[in-house]
Amino acid sequence: MNRYLVLAMRRPHFDPAAGVAHQAFLQGLRNGGTLELSGPFSDKSGGAYVIRAENLHAAHAIVEQDPVHTSGGWDVTVHEWDVR
Repeated sequence: MNRYLVLAMRRPHFDPAAGVAHQAFLQGLRNGGTLELSGPFSDKSGGAYVIRAENLHAAHAIVEQDPVHTSGGWDVTVHEWDVR
């Protein structure tokens, strides 16, 4: 399994309700053993999380279900992360 860093940056007109649904989404990933770390940025501009997935395609498939992605109010990027 590889690690992927997901960055979620708020756009000016984001829907705050997506943040609540996002937290539930992350809890589901945590419960399933996919999520390793998560947290908001202190400046409230967005946040990041680290997931485990077989490959970049699988990581994107997970992230595309995230409410901050599906709401369209956030810029979400996925990076394979060779963390040590």
